[in-house]
Amino acid sequence: MALRAHFSPLPDRTTLEARWRTMEAQSDASFFLGWTWIGAWLDAYDVRPELLAVTNDEGHDIALALVGHAMMPRLLGRAATLCLNQAGDDGADRPFIEYNGLLILTDQELPVARTVLSAIGARKDWRVLHLAGVAPESPLLDFPAHRRAKLDESPVYQIDLDAVRAAKGDYLSLLSANTRSQIRRAMKERGGALPTVARASRADLEPWLEEMRMLNQGRHADNAWDNAAFRRFVAIIAERGLEEGNVELLRFTDGGDGDADPVGLLLNFIHRGVAMNYQSAFTAPRSAKDKPGLLCHAAAVGDYAAHDLNLYSLLAGKDRYKQSLATCEDRLQWWALERFSPRLEAEATLRRLLRRPISA
Repeated sequence: MALRAHFSPLPDRTTLEARWRTMEAQSDASFFLGWTWIGAWLDAYDVRPELLAVTNDEGHDIALALVGHAMMPRLLGRAATLCLNQAGDDGADRPFIEYNGLLILTDQELPVARTVLSAIGARKDWRVLHLAGVAPESPLLDFPAHRRAKLDESPVYQIDLDAVRAAKGDYLSLLSANTRSQIRRAMKERGGALPTVARASRADLEPWLEEMRMLNQGRHADNAWDNAAFRRFVAIIAERGLEEGNVELLRFTDGGDGDADPVGLLLNFIHRGVAMNYQSAFTAPRSAKDKPGLLCHAAAVGDYAAHDLNLYSLLAGKDRYKQSLATCEDRLQWWALERFSPRLEAEATLRRLLRRPISA
């Protein structure tokens, strides 16, 4: 089967969605490559990436992806950059894609990747290829770059829910003595039990998301929740995902009714037996022993184990709390693959002299 890669402007949204959903139904790609994520991103941000389509002899789609083209800042000026399923703009890419790649017909990954890399290599309008949040074994990393710079590598801390069930639901027994002690002390501070879990209905989405915004206010120097476009993205993906059954908004309280004291909220994705925590918001600790975040995640683990999911993923991040809660992990990487360019060569020399990595 001969494959051909095409770059084209985005078609109208109805056509794009139909093609994307058709391909998604025949693919085992990640949640981040599905239409729930991609459609929400396109609708929330004013971006117009190109459509990359790989087709067979009959013109049928075998793979799809979005490719942003941007002049991204570098040490010695801006460089023409292609970005897979991103725009190349810090604001528009704030949703932070993970498990990135191509939306591919199952079992076609290697031939499609070769076709895509050949098509990208034939383009003359770029100097840097950004691959964000890809698996270390991604065949897209086989691109014959002049220089390869790993911008970051992050653990993806996870909880094995099969192991939780094997422990008869005693998740804490799988954790370190220190983490067990922290969670038990926090439970004692709140009456001796883990928080009660409630799932948002459509009517709950707006007030619960506003509660998340308020709880996150002032918590971080660079807070995504302060950005209107990011809040719009979260609202879109929560509403659409709730309807499709692949996004949940959970609210945790100290008691069993809506008037009980809140502990926190988690916005999670559900995909192929894996629950993924995307966003969180927690109340302020009542004391030094109180750990609202640990309590909410521990309660979510118990809930998802009871619903027969396989994994609870905390997604990429080097936070200590994620490591403390995990029983296993995955890894993701961020790369800049460079073509030869006199300016990029000069920059590489300067970085060596200054001992500055490309990610700085």
